[in-house]
Amino acid sequence: MKYCKKCLQPDTRPHIAFDEHQVCFACRYEELKKDIDWGERKDELREIAKTAMEKYAPYDCAIGISGGKDSTFQALYAKEKLKMKVLLVNGAPDGITEIGRKNLENLISKGFDMISLRPNPIIAKQLAKRAFIKEGNMVGPSEYALWASTYMIADKFDIPLIIQGENTALTLGTVSKMKKDGDAFGVVDLNTLKGGGLETLINYDISENDLYMYNLSCVNNCKQKGIKAIWLQYYAKEWSQVNNADFSVARGLTGRTDDLTNIGRYRRYTALDGDVQIVNQILKYLKLGFGFATDEACYDIREGRLTREDATWLVQEYDGKCGDKYIKEFCNYIDMTIEDFWMITDKFVNRKLFERVGEGKYKPKFKVGTDFNE
Repeated sequence: MKYCKKCLQPDTRPHIAFDEHQVCFACRYEELKKDIDWGERKDELREIAKTAMEKYAPYDCAIGISGGKDSTFQALYAKEKLKMKVLLVNGAPDGITEIGRKNLENLISKGFDMISLRPNPIIAKQLAKRAFIKEGNMVGPSEYALWASTYMIADKFDIPLIIQGENTALTLGTVSKMKKDGDAFGVVDLNTLKGGGLETLINYDISENDLYMYNLSCVNNCKQKGIKAIWLQYYAKEWSQVNNADFSVARGLTGRTDDLTNIGRYRRYTALDGDVQIVNQILKYLKLGFGFATDEACYDIREGRLTREDATWLVQEYDGKCGDKYIKEFCNYIDMTIEDFWMITDKFVNRKLFERVGEGKYKPKFKVGTDFNE
């Protein structure tokens, strides 16, 4: 495992790329941002918004929201800065948290219409359980429904513009098929969506007819209708994880109050509407050698809030951690024992990076930030 020489991104991230100096593309993009003509991009965004508003549709744009920091920033940016009439679309998770409900209501109360789409909970549970057992990624199937929801509603209501948040091909520095620009129709090329096809979700218990809300064919329908989809992060200079959180907290966003070692991150304003994402980070960590605290640290290093040394301490302290209550909650959700959870998890552990020292306990062989060869 090799680390970027500037941040703490490891080369175990799927589709990541380093240059000849062993610097990740996300760090190089952060450097390039200094040369971007943000005034020109803002003018381009205003022109996109103006074109959409001239369609005189019931809504100027659709924005997928959870009520969290990023979607709160997106929605209020479109409403207040672009002066657009916004329809919020909530792809509701199975088992939304109380914090999630509170944040959703907080955002709606700022003056929005909202449509919420919630897939069949029986199907959602079956998909989560099977994805955990077969792929070690219990949230993968839910991302189909989450992303499809906004495109689906834009298609049905003929809304001329979709505003998404962050193009991860830029902020994570991957070399996937996703375009590294402002066009959000590349969403189907996200690693977790596997091109948008439903083949991996269908089996003898679940048919294509059960998966209407997971079907990303609505993306192509939107294209054919001339609907535009953009990444706001590409156009808005002020977009960042920390700025979005600060902005949203000032507008009433509530964060988690857990001990940070229970949530595997050192900031309290991510994964607010569902707890399963916290459990999923264990799998990510044990498979790839990094979790969400690494992602947070990389953002902070690139944007000058932390030195690589200070960020390393935070990653060592919090990465891959998860409170027992969240594991128990997930096991109850999919009707599985704790023992079976760890037995299945053990199958996905990267033995080159971790040594098993007991049930549910693994010791990293690597040191964060230092290149490692077994």
